[in-house]
Amino acid sequence: MLKVAAIGDRESVSGLKAIGMDVFSPERKEDCPGLLKSLCESDYGIIYITEEFGESTKDIIKKYDNKIIPSIILIPGVKNNTGEGVRSLNRSVERAVGSQLPD
Repeated sequence: MLKVAAIGDRESVSGLKAIGMDVFSPERKEDCPGLLKSLCESDYGIIYITEEFGESTKDIIKKYDNKIIPSIILIPGVKNNTGEGVRSLNRSVERAVGSQLPD
């Protein structure tokens, strides 16, 4: 069975542990690319990553963009958001159900 992970600062992702996600909060953003790559190569089907931490992993995210597994989805964090997390969630829903979310 595939697992679900979340990567981001503790404040943004710690609550996701309560719903069964594996949560990762690297101390340094420089550790994020290695962590994401490791999760992609293991048994994770969905990996959520906050915008702030996703900034340093753009190349890895792009590599997996057209693959079904793992699905890497940017999400808004508590701080430093650009709006890309919301756009990423909307694209994911659109691909899954074939329709855009209403504004």
